[in-house]
Amino acid sequence: MVALNEAVSLISDGALLVDVREDDEFSNGRSADAVHIRLSELPDRLDELPRDRQIVCTCRSGGRSGRATEFLLAQGFDVVNLEGGMLAWQEAGIPMVADAGEPFVE
Repeated sequence: MVALNEAVSLISDGALLVDVREDDEFSNGRSADAVHIRLSELPDRLDELPRDRQIVCTCRSGGRSGRATEFLLAQGFDVVNLEGGMLAWQEAGIPMVADAGEPFVE
């Protein structure tokens, strides 16, 4: 796991943020830079992920993204898990976007 400030730094340095939450969670509030791949779809969408740059996985609080991180590590990806997930992101006041209305994570 990486702390929020380290994850934000990795993303600003070129790491890919992958959000593994469900569709409704993602549409309610996310980083504008996030790529959405539900955890259940991850095994079938590996070809969409880069092998030449680091990946930061996130979910609501870090549990699902922890499973995604373990899976991706086993597939040979350079990947870390965002500690605290999008709840930590929201709590820190880092900008988020939503499909409609004010972005939120619950």
